[in-house]
Amino acid sequence: MVDSADESAGLLDRLKGGDAQALATLFAQQRPRLLRMVEFRLDARLQGRVEAEDVLQEAYLDAAKRVQHFADDTSRSFFIWLRMVVMQTLIDTHRRHLGAQMRDAGREMGVPGPPCSQATSFSLAASLLGRFTSPTLAARRAEMAEQLRAAVEEMDPLDREVLALRHFEELTNSEVAEELGIEQKAASIRYVRALRRLKDLLGGIPGFAEAFARGI
Repeated sequence: MVDSADESAGLLDRLKGGDAQALATLFAQQRPRLLRMVEFRLDARLQGRVEAEDVLQEAYLDAAKRVQHFADDTSRSFFIWLRMVVMQTLIDTHRRHLGAQMRDAGREMGVPGPPCSQATSFSLAASLLGRFTSPTLAARRAEMAEQLRAAVEEMDPLDREVLALRHFEELTNSEVAEELGIEQKAASIRYVRALRRLKDLLGGIPGFAEAFARGI
């Protein structure tokens, strides 16, 4: 039996050698994780207009064109490189459909931290709201969405991104560290701190303290 790690290493060697089928196989292996990322990050205004699978298909074609960049860059793992390609495709999709409405929040608001910080806030708020579906909260959905967004905006931008990557995209701690360019210990500490901060913030919104206690 071939060890899965050895199999992956073999596929990566073939990929770097220009084997298109190796890319197809590796992309298929990562598709569920990439789909989760796109569904989490896709702007709510594009629901019904853009399918996450279409974003992935476009990203795959782009990855095929740029695969030599991965072969020449040993600083990134394959998944993090592939996630970067998919994220760029998603940003381009937003720009095509939303035009001037799509802004880089880091430049616009002068907030230090990862790119698309404000977009992360909206994604976090929407995901949190979707998890709380009691009749009381459903009746106040618009109001709750704004309260959630405002609460999440109070978090440190990097903590917000760590929370999004770990809890909603389900990246490993080492992948989060690589994605953000920080030490693994720092990524772990920030994740725990982000969860604690989010709990405190949601505790100040009526109806959310009890729901948070059951787990986000």
